[in-house]
Amino acid sequence: MDIALDEFSLRILDVLQENAEISNAELADRIGLSPSPCYRRVADLKQNGVIRGSVVLVDPLKLGLDINVFVHVSLKNQDQESLEIFTSAIEQRPEVMECYLMSGEADFLLRVAIEDLKKYQELLLECLTKIPCVASIRSSFALDRVKYTTVLPTGHLRKFRP
Repeated sequence: MDIALDEFSLRILDVLQENAEISNAELADRIGLSPSPCYRRVADLKQNGVIRGSVVLVDPLKLGLDINVFVHVSLKNQDQESLEIFTSAIEQRPEVMECYLMSGEADFLLRVAIEDLKKYQELLLECLTKIPCVASIRSSFALDRVKYTTVLPTGHLRKFRP
C-alpha cells in the first residue's frame, strides 16, 4: 500500500462508500474535520488511486435486468493466448458485469445481468460457445439476492478495533 490511511482517511472512505454524493462540508462534519483538510484528504485519496472514481448504483430490476447468472467457463488450454482470446471477447459484452480468472474447477467465473432466459440463450449461442478456446460452460441462476454491497471493509486497517 502506497499511502498511509489514518483514522480520518478510513472514516472518509467509509462515508463516501455509502454516499459519494455527500457534500464536502457534510463529510467534514461527519468525520470530525474542518472542510479544507477534509477536501485535501479526499483529493489525496483520489490522486493516490485509493478512490478510483464515483458511480451511481442503478437498480437492475428497474432496467428490466431480471436475471443474474453465474457462468463457470473452462478453457481447452490455459495458455496465455487462450486467456487473451477469452478475456478480449468477454470485455466486449456489456451484460457481463464481472469476470474473474479462477483457480479450481472452472477457469473463469462471470456474473451476467440480463433481461430473460431467451437473451441469455442468445449470449450463450452467439458469444460464449463461439469463443474457440472454450471447452465447457456451466450456468447457475440466482434465485434471490441475499446480500449485495459495494462497500469494502476497512476495519482490518484500523489500529484499534472497537
